[in-house]
Amino acid sequence: MKDQIIMAVAYANIAKSKNDSVVYNSLMKHSKLSQDAIGEASSDAELPSSALNRAKAMGRALSVAKDKLYDCHTMERKLRAMLQSTEDNVNGLKKKSAFLIQLAAKTVPKPLHCLPLQLASDYFLLGYHNREAVNTEKLEDPSLYHYAIFSDNVLATSVVVNSTVLHAKEPNKHVFHVVTDKLNYAAMKMWFLVNPPAGAAVQVENIDDFKWLNSSSCSVLRQLESARLQEYYFKADHPSSLSMGSDHLKYRNPKYLSLLNHLRFYLPDVYPKLDKILFLDDDIVVQKDLTPLWSIDLQGMVNGAVETCKESFHRYDKYLNFSNPIISANFDPNACGWAFGMNMFDLKEWRKRNMTGIYHKWQDENVTDGGTVLQNEDRTLWKLGTLPPGLITFYNLTHPLDRGWHSLGLGYDPALNQTAIENAAVIHYNGNYKPWLDLAISKYKNYWSKYVMYDNLIFGFVTSMSKLRLFLHTQSHTHSLTQKYIPL
Repeated sequence: MKDQIIMAVAYANIAKSKNDSVVYNSLMKHSKLSQDAIGEASSDAELPSSALNRAKAMGRALSVAKDKLYDCHTMERKLRAMLQSTEDNVNGLKKKSAFLIQLAAKTVPKPLHCLPLQLASDYFLLGYHNREAVNTEKLEDPSLYHYAIFSDNVLATSVVVNSTVLHAKEPNKHVFHVVTDKLNYAAMKMWFLVNPPAGAAVQVENIDDFKWLNSSSCSVLRQLESARLQEYYFKADHPSSLSMGSDHLKYRNPKYLSLLNHLRFYLPDVYPKLDKILFLDDDIVVQKDLTPLWSIDLQGMVNGAVETCKESFHRYDKYLNFSNPIISANFDPNACGWAFGMNMFDLKEWRKRNMTGIYHKWQDENVTDGGTVLQNEDRTLWKLGTLPPGLITFYNLTHPLDRGWHSLGLGYDPALNQTAIENAAVIHYNGNYKPWLDLAISKYKNYWSKYVMYDNLIFGFVTSMSKLRLFLHTQSHTHSLTQKYIPL
């Protein structure tokens, strides 16, 4: 029936050009009736019983049109024109879809926006800014299990901490170092003051208090402050950026301007007394005890990570520009890529090898070449984001972890292996479809939402949490609240 509609439109255009209104009206009428009969059906079994009669009637109308109007060359031209028009429409819709997905991924849902506002308000109104619940002795004890989480998302961070503590065999030996920005500091602080994870310690810091991290000593900070670079990122919100294509658009997210995304390259400076630390992104969920990671021998490497090169597109040539001689002379295009999101860093080895210095060297190299400014702001050495400079910095210094530790793709791939997801120690919603957004892949949402602490409602943000519960419920029919948490 769909093929009949295509032919009917072609003949109708010919009839219109020849002023044959009878054939034109007949074809358009039957096209509409056939389209109504098809509706949203995607297979013959879904068609209504009336569809067969519609198809027969359309066949008769096409037979009449063919007898009166058929001309091979004319029909060929019409079909080619229709094909070109359809392809143009499809390409336009693809670009529009890519733009809207990127826009939606950067948009904070209202309940998630209101929650930190209410938390910050309560933090000051109720006097919590005068309280400090962290056992400071734990913060610098290298014998404990330390985690680094750099995020401006209160709810996402709480899920990472909750899921980790829930599966830890000895929660009292786990210390979470959370760094956020000044806008979310009070809210993040308030959350963990009133929702302390059982036994574990949580330190919340404001990145703006790191006075040593400034543009005079940090090349990436100078780049982030560049007006040209800021225009590059924020212009991605403008429809004109569609011309760049979806592959380019996904790298032009203003989140990459946040220093929180680059703080991972300064871990030894942030935690000078620690020997090892597990870095976690805020879009992950922990499903098993992670303490065995501290016992893994990294064999002199700095970074322990799960490799992602099962497929060819996760090798270095996907992320770096090997047409540039600086890159081709220093790296293997077939080297295996790895994932940020769950990384065990040996900080002693990091300091010994001066990894932050290597990072600075490449950031500087990516801005200047022989004194000529040409690289970073034109993105000629690598694509945007933190993974490419990570691949460069930790090249030949990354120890591969078993894939069972870190399962990726829940933020973009609806066809992942369910068994692999359920058996993984950490699942990662990397991609645009974060579990707290409307875009989330519904069958993966419950892995995340069951760790949201709905039951610990206190003071002024009861309403915010109630709205949040409703918001997350509406996104997933499989939502579950079976997990019971330690009450305040």
